[in-house]
Amino acid sequence: MKEEVYFLQELFYTIQKKSKSKEKKSYTKALLKSGKNKIAQKVSEESSELIIDYLNGSKKRTIEEASDLIYHLFVLLHSKNIKLEDIKKELKNRSNVRRK
Repeated sequence: MKEEVYFLQELFYTIQKKSKSKEKKSYTKALLKSGKNKIAQKVSEESSELIIDYLNGSKKRTIEEASDLIYHLFVLLHSKNIKLEDIKKELKNRSNVRRK
């Protein structure tokens, strides 16, 4: 199971690394520099595209759009200084809550 989700940690680490790099052609760095509104807009766009492909598209397109959404969500989290560990902790807390 851990190996199956390791790529998420690796993606998050890559975003952190690119945010600090001096690379001029980094999409990640450019997106982070563009600010909160642009990052939020990209998450919104990718979310909408995922929903459209889920409802009407192919499995391949749904996978592509889900990948885009995960990447942009991670950029959003990084820009707010939220770590994957924070998300993991929150989800773990929720799993311990009894539902009526």
